[in-house]
Order: sequence, then structure tokens, then C-alpha cells
Amino acid sequence: MSDTKRVYRFGSDAGGADITEGASSMNYTLGGKGANLAEMCRIGLPVPGGYTITCQTCMEYSSAGNVWPEGALAEIEEATRDLEARMGKRLGDPQDPLLVSVRSGAPFSMPGMMDTVLNLGLTDASAEGLIAQTGDPHFVWDSYRRFIQMFSDVVMGVDGDLFENALTEKRLVAGVKTDAELSADELHELVGEFKRIFCEHVSGEEHPELIQNGAVAFPQDPSIQLKLAIEAVFGSWMNERACIYRKANGIPDDLGTAVNVQAMAYGNKGETSATGVAFTRNPANGARERYGDFLVNAQGEDVVAGIRNTVPIQKLAEYPALKQAADDLERIFQILENHFHDMCDIEFTIEQGKLWMLQTRVGKRTATAALRIAIEMVEEGLIDKETAVRRIDPAQLDQLLHPQFDTSAKVEVLARGLNASPGAAVGEVVFSSDDAVAAAAEGRPCILVRWETNPDDLKGMVAAEGILTSHGGKTSHAAVIARGMGAPCVCGVEAIHIDAVAKEARVAGTDVVLHEGDIISIDGTQGIVVLGAVPLVSVELTGDLETILTWADEIRLEAGSTHPYHVRVNADNPEDAELALGFGAEAIGLCRTEHMFLGDRKQLIQDFILSDDTRVREDVLDRLLAVQTEDFLKMFRVMDDREVVVRLIDPPLHEFLDAPRELEVYLTKREAAGAPEDELAELRARLRRIDGMAEMNPMLGLRGVRLSFVFPELPLMQVRAVASAAATLIRDEGLAPKPEVMVPLVALASEQVQMRAVCEQVIDEVAGEYGVALDIPVGTMLELPRACITADEIAQDADFFCFGTNDLTQTTFGFSRDDAESKFIPIYLHKKLLDVNPFETIDKGVLELVRMAVEKGRSVKADMHNGVCGEHGGDPASIKALFNVAGVDYVSCSPYRVPIARLAAAQAKLEAEAGAVHLDR
Repeated sequence: MSDTKRVYRFGSDAGGADITEGASSMNYTLGGKGANLAEMCRIGLPVPGGYTITCQTCMEYSSAGNVWPEGALAEIEEATRDLEARMGKRLGDPQDPLLVSVRSGAPFSMPGMMDTVLNLGLTDASAEGLIAQTGDPHFVWDSYRRFIQMFSDVVMGVDGDLFENALTEKRLVAGVKTDAELSADELHELVGEFKRIFCEHVSGEEHPELIQNGAVAFPQDPSIQLKLAIEAVFGSWMNERACIYRKANGIPDDLGTAVNVQAMAYGNKGETSATGVAFTRNPANGARERYGDFLVNAQGEDVVAGIRNTVPIQKLAEYPALKQAADDLERIFQILENHFHDMCDIEFTIEQGKLWMLQTRVGKRTATAALRIAIEMVEEGLIDKETAVRRIDPAQLDQLLHPQFDTSAKVEVLARGLNASPGAAVGEVVFSSDDAVAAAAEGRPCILVRWETNPDDLKGMVAAEGILTSHGGKTSHAAVIARGMGAPCVCGVEAIHIDAVAKEARVAGTDVVLHEGDIISIDGTQGIVVLGAVPLVSVELTGDLETILTWADEIRLEAGSTHPYHVRVNADNPEDAELALGFGAEAIGLCRTEHMFLGDRKQLIQDFILSDDTRVREDVLDRLLAVQTEDFLKMFRVMDDREVVVRLIDPPLHEFLDAPRELEVYLTKREAAGAPEDELAELRARLRRIDGMAEMNPMLGLRGVRLSFVFPELPLMQVRAVASAAATLIRDEGLAPKPEVMVPLVALASEQVQMRAVCEQVIDEVAGEYGVALDIPVGTMLELPRACITADEIAQDADFFCFGTNDLTQTTFGFSRDDAESKFIPIYLHKKLLDVNPFETIDKGVLELVRMAVEKGRSVKADMHNGVCGEHGGDPASIKALFNVAGVDYVSCSPYRVPIARLAAAQAKLEAEAGAVHLDR
């Protein structure tokens, strides 16, 4: 026999002494349910006795191709005999049988995702014995028919509708409305019908152990029932809904589920019995009130299955036969909260007036409830502020910052894509930015539907309620802009085939064709598209959120044993900056100047790029200088006395040019229309120039700092605009602007050396012109592995580092993020080649590059300031790693993720000070 302990007992022995072997700290071994059953036994609550088979046994069984590990069955058999001795009953005993439940229990709560079998141990013989023992044939035949139905469905995979149909027919024939109104004889007849359904739909070849007298029969040996039920619960760890739930909630697949075998307590023994599910506080709004439902004369699955109308838990005490149990339950509610220091979710059964606790766990709750419960428990002295801050899930705060689908609404998903920007929106389908602007002007909410967006679409993106694209990933243009604006966005919906000219979109796999004006709803939190209007709910920002975030700020900004953890915002306009300040941002970590070249200014930048005429280009630069200076005046005014990191122009210049193929089509149409030759010549020359700027791989081509050497006038104009705006505010308004200039995509220290020299020259010139002192740091954006490896060289001429982790992830992996997210990352995730999408949560290889660069930079300049401004700056898991492993000083994210980052940063600091810092996720 193996030395590995696979089974842990809980409950009392025959003499009433507690023999529990587990505890609440053992959830990775016993699962959450088993660990908490053990804990309830230890604190003296009434729990039916049983035993727990470990999660590790599940994984060993599954990994071996559903073969039991050595000694496991013998240990289970021994635990079963022990349970029989403790209960004074035997499984299958024809006189006074023991019946058990077999239930799953993973380390993390997965409500309803895995399987349960109740009433196990009933056979033809033990049913008769139980009738003799209880004198209640109605209860026994009801329990037996339930067991056959559940065992057939859960364990043997027989279609549950076959049994429901037979049950419905029996009620119709009997002329009753509910199962409980069927007579004992009618239930006895149902047992026979259910066994017949079982025999007809279970394969003897697959289950030879069920063959009796040459045919399949419902098992009359409880040991066979138990073995098959345990195997089924183990198997449910990998069922589809469990896998989907784990993926959605970031739960690893290799944890396995425990199995809890527990003596049955019966809620279906008449009017003195009941079963229910309850929460110690309201999980919807956090109110300090009991919340839940129960049913009289029922078993647990009746409450959750919705086949009977349940009764609110507050009415339990109104039933005279249940009054004492209700009082006991209220006392246990308080015991559990005082013990676990959290809101608890419980399952209970009342058997002939006696209360039994079947489960407890920390209860799931909405973001609103989580905030209120945490704050009130601090006020009650149950927890401290640090625990309250740890307890809030940062990702949950999205519920408080964006409209969402009403959870009570019935939703049929039309298509799925990537959940690119959170929130929900409803509106008419429009296929162009102009149409979106027109619809908004007329007061008609709309959803902008595009193959992918580009800078020209900005006006339509602003006008629309939400954005839907059939192409692109979570860091595509549409996704990045939408997140910055706080607009809902679903990207990469490949099932939608758009014909923008015809203004329609066909949905693959359906007969649905969306036309302009049709109403759709999108949910950027879930990444789904729904035909028609789904009701939306807006959760108001409450004082509770500000209270928790204030506590979080106190924690993350305190010096303590680690440095303060700062949170900045990525903002490109004064409106976003003002919004972010309201959300608690301390500074701007990234101001992308290329976004200032959109709209009406796009023609200016096109003229600059495409013209060979020096005078034209000088005129364009003068006009751009004026408007850029005005941009920075507004931005620095809003952010007075706060840092604003201005990144010089970064994207490939072709992104500002007309799409060449669209221009070619327009040229052809003008030729066909007999346009003047001089017009055609100009169009042809323009097309040649645009085609001449095409690159094979533009993301690795002429962009970033390289533009500064090919088109040096552009970045120098930007530096002059930054310096001029700062000088004006200092001289004329007495303000204290704090701009910082950041050079993008640096690979060579020599690039930084030359760029710093020209930047400082321009800054000095402007300072002299305005007669003010300007202190404008010049730093580097590290987005390439080479830059990280040679960071000590670059640091000699850089005042700060900021890591663009989006591009750093691309260049580390060699992935094109849009192609990767739409084409093969889902496959990599499914095949476990990747644990997470590296564009969502920072990869440990990329993290190591950041850590290395931070260390190298500080080896040259001890006070070197380091930040992160990629999408990872708003991801809670990445935030913790970036602060605690890489050692950065701040993260910067889009405005609507600032509250999330503040909370995650505080949690990171608490982990760091507790010593819980790990490189591997």
C-alpha cells in the first residue's frame, strides 16, 4: 500500500468525539468544501460525518488514463467501513441502511460546475429496510427515484430529460402539480420506470460490472455505486463547463477536485424537514441581512434546479416545526462570520427539526457588495484595513466603472470576439465613421462596425456608443483607443463578414444579415455580440469605492520596507487627463503625440510627408508647431505640478496616409469620369509616393527614434512645442508644468546620445527666448530586447526609463500581436502551450528583461526612475509582478483602469512586505 494519505475523515466517532483530520488551511489538498467541512466540525457545528478523497488523487487518476493509483481503493474502502462504524449503519443494509452523498470540491469555488450524487446506497433491499425503519414509504420511494435519476444522469450519462418526461407524465396522470403530491405508490411505480430507462440506455459493453443475468441492471451493490460515483465526480473536473469556468477565472487545470463522501441528511421527510442555501450577508448589495432560499420537504437539488418556487430564508422561522432550526441557523451564521471573518455562503438541511450543515465557503459577491462588506467588517472590528484592501478583486471594479448588461435579461449570443474594452452598449449598426457622427448628431445611439479601425475613424469612435471589429486583437487600434476613451469594444469577431459598401454584415454559421440601422448590443467585458437591445445597468460610483481606494493609496504610497508604488495614466488630451485625475492618477506616464495629428490635422501631416517642396514642409511645421503648442498648454494646465511624459512621434508614417488601394479605386473612377489630366497626374503622383513608403514589416521599420533621423524636423518641432508651452505657463501664468520628453523605440545608446543633444539644444533655445529656466528631463522608452540588455549604456544619457511592454512583448516573442491574438494564441492557450495571453498578463521572459534593465539602469544612476506604460500597466497580475519582481516605480494605464491599478498596486505592496514575491505566476 502507498504511504501517501489520500483520505481524510471529518465528523465524530460513535461516542461523539471529534475525529476530524483536516482543517480550513488544507484547501489545496481537501478542496474548499472538504477543508471547510473539516473546519466546521472543529468549531463544533452540526455536520454529518464523512470523509474526503484528496485533489491529488483526482489528478493521479486522471493523468494515468482513469486508472486508480496504488492503494487508493483500499484506503477508500477502509474509510467507508470507518464511516459505517461511526454512524452505526452499513451501506446497503436491508434493515437500517447508511446512505451517503458524493460531492465534488475544488481548491477554488466553482459553484455548479462539477457533479454531485445524493442518496447513494439505496437498493431494492435497502429501500424496503428504510421503509421499515422510518415508517415513511413516500420519503423512501421519493429518495430512491431521485437517486436513480441522478446516478443515471451524472454517473452513466443518460439523458436527464428521459426521467423528467416520465416524471411529468406521472404528475399529469395523477392530476397533481408537484412531485411532492405524488403518492407513495406512484413514486414506487416511478422507481420501476426509472430503472427500465436506465437499463435501456446504459451499455453493457462499456460497463460489464452492471450485467446481471445477461442484461444491464441498476446496480444493487453499494460498493459498485460508490466507486462509479467517485469516478464520475473525478471526471467532472474536465467537463466542458468546468473547463470554461476555470479559464474565465484563471484557475489552473492541474489542481483537481476532491470528493466528499458524507452521510445523508434528509430535507424531504415531511413538513418538519427542509433544505436551503443562504448567505450571511446580501451578496448583491452587501447589506447586513440574511439572504437565500429554502424549500420544505425537499432535497438540495430542488432549490437550485428551479423546479419549485423557493421561500426567502427570512421566513424560515415562521414555520412552527422549523422555528428551533431557524434560531440555530441564525446563531451559526454569526459563528461562521466571526470565525472566517468574511461573508459565508452555506448549504443546510433540516431533518425532522434537526439542523445539519452541509457546506460553507466564502461567498461570491458583486463589486458593490464586496466594497460594502469589506468596509463594514472593518467598522465591526472583524478585519483590518489591509485585509479589506486585499479582499477586493481589482478586476471586479470594472463593474463599477462601465455600464453592463442587466444580469436578469435573457441573452442569446450572436457572435463572440475578444473582450477588448469593458462595458456594454446598445445602438444602431453603422459601417463608417461619417455615419456614426451623423447618427449621433441626430440623437440615435450607434455601434460602429468595421473590419478594423484606423486613425481616420476616431471621430466615429468618439460618436459611437461602442465599437465592433471583425479583425484585430486586444492591442489593436480599436482596442487601445476604445480603452482610452472608456468605450465598450469587441474586437476580432471573425464570424462577422462585413461589406462596408453594401452596408451589411453576414454572420457565419447563421442566416443573420446585419443591415445599417439594425439594433445590436455588445458587451466588451465578455466579448459578445447580441442581436437586438439588451437592457443596460449603470452601477453608480459609491463612497465605498473611494473609501477602499483611499485605504489602498495609504498603503501603496507609504515608504515602509519598500518604495512607494505610484500610478500614472496614459492620456493624450486634457479631457482624459481631467478624467484620470478624478480617478486618482498621480501624473501622466504616457502622452502619445501621434494622436494629436488626427482629424483635421491629418492633412497637414500628409502634406509634410508627401511634399518635396521645402517651403510647403516649413509651412506645415509652423502650423503644426502652433497647434501642438496649444495642445500642450491645455494638457500642462490641467496637470499643473504633475509629471507629463510626452512620447515623441512613434508610429510608421504610412499610418497617416490614405489607404493606397482606396486611392487607386478613386483614381480609376476619376479616369472613367473623364477628369482633367492635371488632376489625374496629381492623383497618380500621390499614389506612387504612398506606394513608395510601403514597408514589408512596418512595426519594425521606419518608426520611433528612426523617424528623428529621417525626418528630424518633426520630433524637433514637438520638443519645441513642449518647451514653449511649459515656458509660457511658467512666465505668463505662474504655473509649475513638469513635462518630460521620451524618445521611443531606442535600440542603440548612440541614438539616445544624439537625440538627447538635439532635445537639450531646443529646450535651451526656448528657455532663452522666454527668459525662464526649463528643467525638462529626456528619457528613453525601452521596447526592444537589445535596449534592455544594454540599458546600462543607454542610462548614461537617459534621465528615466519607461517600458513599452506591448512592443517589448512583440519583439521578445517575435509575435505580431494582432495576428497572434486573432490566429494562434487561442490555440496556444487551448493546447497549454501558453498559460495566459502574454499581451494581457506580462510573460516572465519579458518581465525578466524589464527587471534586468531596471537593475542595469540603477547601476549607472542609483536614482533612475522607471515606469511601465504598456497595456500591462492596467492588468492586476502584471502590476504585482512589475512592482515586486522588476522593481519599477510606477505603472501607467488608461483612465478607466486607474482605480484598478491603485488597488492592485496596494495589494502588490502588501504582498511584497509579507515576503510573498515570486517570479513565476
